[in-house]
Amino acid sequence: MSDPNQQLQFRQRNRAYYADLERLHQLLVAPGMRVLEIGCGLGDLLAQLQPSHGVGVELDPELAAAAQQRHPQLRIVAADAETITPEGLGETQPFDVILLPNTLNTLQDVQGVLERLEPFCHPRTRLVVSFHNWLWQPLLKAAEGLGQRQPQPPESWLTPNDVRNLLDLAGWEVLKQGQRCLLPRRIPGLSRLANRWLSQLPLLEQLGLTHWMVARPTRQPPQNPSVSVVIPARNEAGNIAPAIERLPQLGAFTEVLFVEGHSSDNTWQEIERVCASYQGPLRLRKFRQSGKGKADAVWLGFDQAEGDVLMILDADLTVRPEDLPRFAQALAEGRGEFVNGCRLVYPRSWEAMPPLNTAANRFFAAAFSWLLRQRLKDTLCGTKVIWKHDYQRLKAGRSYFGDFDPFGDFDLLFGASKLNLKIVEVPVRYQERSYGSSNIAHVKEGLILARMCLVAARKLRFIP
Repeated sequence: MSDPNQQLQFRQRNRAYYADLERLHQLLVAPGMRVLEIGCGLGDLLAQLQPSHGVGVELDPELAAAAQQRHPQLRIVAADAETITPEGLGETQPFDVILLPNTLNTLQDVQGVLERLEPFCHPRTRLVVSFHNWLWQPLLKAAEGLGQRQPQPPESWLTPNDVRNLLDLAGWEVLKQGQRCLLPRRIPGLSRLANRWLSQLPLLEQLGLTHWMVARPTRQPPQNPSVSVVIPARNEAGNIAPAIERLPQLGAFTEVLFVEGHSSDNTWQEIERVCASYQGPLRLRKFRQSGKGKADAVWLGFDQAEGDVLMILDADLTVRPEDLPRFAQALAEGRGEFVNGCRLVYPRSWEAMPPLNTAANRFFAAAFSWLLRQRLKDTLCGTKVIWKHDYQRLKAGRSYFGDFDPFGDFDLLFGASKLNLKIVEVPVRYQERSYGSSNIAHVKEGLILARMCLVAARKLRFIP
């Protein structure tokens, strides 16, 4: 059995490492979740996450008892991870998040434990796994021999490919992964620089002590949700009737929410006319925004929407309404949890997207793929789709990034990444608008996008 006082001494000695591990998990796990931690030790990491219901599983009974005394708001159970069941833990509801921090390397049957987690999950559960970089094995073993690291049982030094393969075999899909922590011991003025900034740079990133992954269950039940399509419209009078004529029915029911914003033409009057005369299967609703900008219009529409799924369709119709069923299908079948349109797969005319715009789109896509740790080919496509309950969670956490996105695209992308949603892209055939002119101010908005990249880097990569 382990001595709790001895473990406390090792944690204090290596507090820079444990503090970095806690910051990582605070980024990946929102407060107020139902969290299960396998191999919780003294429960400090679990307590830092402020779960609404936190359960820790610890093999060592003495450590489990000390953890329960240390954190009475948690529920700590002395149990073997390789034999646990919900009934054995006395849990009747699934968990939102399951943590395996530095636990895989000491398990006798890693695949078996990963498979045993299924009864603890619902389709939205996220598994957060962290483990030591195998390149550090000589240093960690030397530290253990010198009494600077807690003595460990025989360890399996797993590579990221080993862990991905085991997760795949056990029914888990990796959504994103990363490395961090170049300096696990506290050196004033250097530890923070190394662990927050240098550890995220190319090449140096591969040397970090901590590997981490976020995964979701691969079994996703198909659904037939209702769909709300939000159409922000400013100076788009000629596109209102075609949008309704071309929009197919989606899901259990389809509602369309026009949100008009300070048009100088007769867009609002045309929306009123179309809504009053329409006789088809779609449910039409109309709103006028008091604020300014597309983001304000989108948030108004999303807040008023009654469907299970929220979609954005730009009123310029450069993304075809006929393509929306593919977005709904990807979400309903569980292939993704946030669906982004991609205009850069199929050919498009220079009039639809001039070469400079194409270059800017590719630059921001590459930057955001690195920032969000999920592949994106086109961040600026206006058509984006999300579950309403995920939007509500995203909205609650918008203050994490700040409120300065006039488009809404990046609030949604940042928020989806922060929630660990699976982001997928649906290719669309982008076409030139047939009515009106673009409302985009390229230079001004390009500077805003650059600023947002810096915010995302600080909040998602270089964790404060």
